[in-house]
Amino acid sequence: MPFFFILFISIALHAQTDWPVYGHDPGGMRYSPLRQVDVRNVTRLQRAWTYHTGQVTGGAGSRGAHAVAFETTPLVVGNMLYLSTATSRVVALEPETGRELWRYDPLPGGSGYHAHRGVAYWPGDGKTPPRVLSGTLDGRLIALNARTGKPVPGFGVEGQIDLRRGVADRFPEAAYAVTSPPAIYRDLVIVGSEVPESPGRGPRGDVRAFDIRSGKLVWQFHTVPLHGEQGENTWQAGSREDRTGVNAWSLMTVDVERGLVFLPIGSPAYDFYGGDRKGQNLYGNCLVAIDAATGKLRWHYQLVHHDLWDYDPPAPPALITVRREGQTIPAVVQVTKMGLVFILDRLSGKPIYPIPEIPVPRSDVPGEEAWPTQPVPSKPPPLSRSTITRDDLSSVTPESKRYCQELFDQLSTSGRYTPYGLKLTLVFPGTLGGATWSGVSFDSTLRYLFVNTNEVGAVGQMVKQPEGSPVAYRRASPAGEYARFWDPNMWPCQRPPWGLLNAINVDTGEIAWRVPLGVTDALEARGVHNTGAPNIGGSIATAGGLVFIAATNDSRFRAFESATGREVWTVKLEASGHATPITYLGKNGKQYILIAAGGGGFFGAAPSDVIAAFALP
Repeated sequence: MPFFFILFISIALHAQTDWPVYGHDPGGMRYSPLRQVDVRNVTRLQRAWTYHTGQVTGGAGSRGAHAVAFETTPLVVGNMLYLSTATSRVVALEPETGRELWRYDPLPGGSGYHAHRGVAYWPGDGKTPPRVLSGTLDGRLIALNARTGKPVPGFGVEGQIDLRRGVADRFPEAAYAVTSPPAIYRDLVIVGSEVPESPGRGPRGDVRAFDIRSGKLVWQFHTVPLHGEQGENTWQAGSREDRTGVNAWSLMTVDVERGLVFLPIGSPAYDFYGGDRKGQNLYGNCLVAIDAATGKLRWHYQLVHHDLWDYDPPAPPALITVRREGQTIPAVVQVTKMGLVFILDRLSGKPIYPIPEIPVPRSDVPGEEAWPTQPVPSKPPPLSRSTITRDDLSSVTPESKRYCQELFDQLSTSGRYTPYGLKLTLVFPGTLGGATWSGVSFDSTLRYLFVNTNEVGAVGQMVKQPEGSPVAYRRASPAGEYARFWDPNMWPCQRPPWGLLNAINVDTGEIAWRVPLGVTDALEARGVHNTGAPNIGGSIATAGGLVFIAATNDSRFRAFESATGREVWTVKLEASGHATPITYLGKNGKQYILIAAGGGGFFGAAPSDVIAAFALP
């Protein structure tokens, strides 16, 4: 039997009781067939065990000063649970107790903190033992023996590959990191990267595949086309050379059966000014399907032309099916910061529902040429607002109302896709609006796609830089480069709800239900309810009829009834769970639900170092 069939069967068997891939299956549906915990008994869940990493994250992240979130989504395969920390440490635990089995620290002594979303697992092939693959904050890919945690000697150089080689050679001081788990296809490990968002020149964001046994490079997909490659004419002459950004910093997903890997490609740098990169800028802001064995382009769909908003696709593409007119269509879903949901045919990249090009505002920044139209799906409807008036402003407290009105009166806004201008501008939703890297979960029985979203705007203006600066204009504001449309309490300036959990019927393109997600404790005490809360972290769905999600900045972990959106269970955590939970069956026959509760992140939540597991008594 060919090895890739063995690999496919292995993943399928483990998926029945374990959580072997970041998205549970290679296509990222985040759906578990476990049903021991269901709508009737979920209220009996209690803490089964707690693990402390010993690393309470702190310091400054890439978006300004904040404690770094603990974003890991662990894997469970067989009798081992694997997780990563914000210093790239990899840890193995006993799934039923949280007892530490081994740890590997690729950065002894530490080199700061950064969000790290997890690791990948390769089951081996009979001759080669199982491996855990993990990227590091200093740009290495490491292969560990899954049983011992020791680096694999035959992989690269003593178990590691220097990923900077070949893409960052000309920029030795520039940041280059791997913060999301790589994708696995047959005997390939496919890796993206996190690269600088400013200035415009720096390391390439290419996606590469390496032989999982030897670590040798197998293929390289140029996210900014080289001379003679398709898409080069979408860049102003001379603007492609050394262009950074255009990277797959989030998670990739794999259609194992069809041999496709799906890449959510990020924005070209600099994110907010494109006067030095006029054109559509392929493959920036694209969902790209490539042949997983060869790296050859199959198709692409650009979600934002000539991005000026940092509207890169942040979430893993989810591979689902859509039933229309008696047909079952293999589809891929990409949710976005704009609050738009793109559902495309997985084989062709063509929209399942019409996506017209809509005229959008022009830029008033000298030298900038905003693209005149942007794609806006006709279905599903937008999940986040894109316009706001003074009548829409929050009045949750007199102080908040006064602050937000004064701020709003200083701002200019022209609806969806307003470019940051020479005057202080409101963009809605902002970089923390809509759907984030949290992504989706999908219940194929109900046909519902679950998406958590934010209602958070952004504030900024473009300021001319001194002659000879790396970029001609930079985004700025009195509150910094990445200012949000919120008050000093970090309460958004428009009326609640500020966070939502949405269920979309993918077969009709309509919203099945929508409920506020989260509470604001200080406002609850004042009698202000159903505010929802800003959130980052994903959901999972189970055959027990439940959707589990933490995500919110209120330090809660929740379960909702999948069919109705009714909140059926809530528990307080040590800190906010800005991560995606998992569920698995222990060897003792118990179903566990687990979340990383590390706080931190963009919303000012107090940090912690907890992995919390829950089960029925």
